[in-house]
Amino acid sequence: MKGKLLIFSAPSGAGKTTIVQYLLGLKLGLEFSVSATSRMKRDSETHGKDYYFLTAEEFRQKIKMKEFIEWEEVYPGQFYGTLGQEVERIRNKGNHVVFDVDVIGGLNIKKQFGPDALAIFVQVPSIEVLEERLRARSTEDEASLQKRLKKAIRETGYAGKFDVILMNDKLDKTLLKAREIVTNFLK
Repeated sequence: MKGKLLIFSAPSGAGKTTIVQYLLGLKLGLEFSVSATSRMKRDSETHGKDYYFLTAEEFRQKIKMKEFIEWEEVYPGQFYGTLGQEVERIRNKGNHVVFDVDVIGGLNIKKQFGPDALAIFVQVPSIEVLEERLRARSTEDEASLQKRLKKAIRETGYAGKFDVILMNDKLDKTLLKAREIVTNFLK
């Protein structure tokens, strides 16, 4: 039997990666779908584990070859996408695919896989909380941070298109709720 798909989307800094890491640590038969990106690799990241890091030209070539189930040019020249072979590899093993993707990508995956996929939007209590979290990371310069905040406001408008909205205000409660949502979907 092919595995199901769990899609976690949120504005940058909402905590989706923390939630996904927690769920992957549970014995639920989940496996992370590594996305591809053309953005620069951060020092803490590993190719093939965090992302498949491609040049913009390599990314465009894979788009032409229709190797992505979804992709987006998030910022000019900065692409993110999900390789079809990555999803099939995981599903064919009988594992459930977990995505940590941007909002548009998440909705595109949901549209393709329908009832086999659960789309979860991770929301924060306010844009101010999101700004605090992004500043605490110290991974952005001010211009980049402002760009992310603008994008976050836009992305929050899509929350209602997801199957579930998961409010991330108190992390311990959020993790338990995420576990409950996922467990119920996989049954």
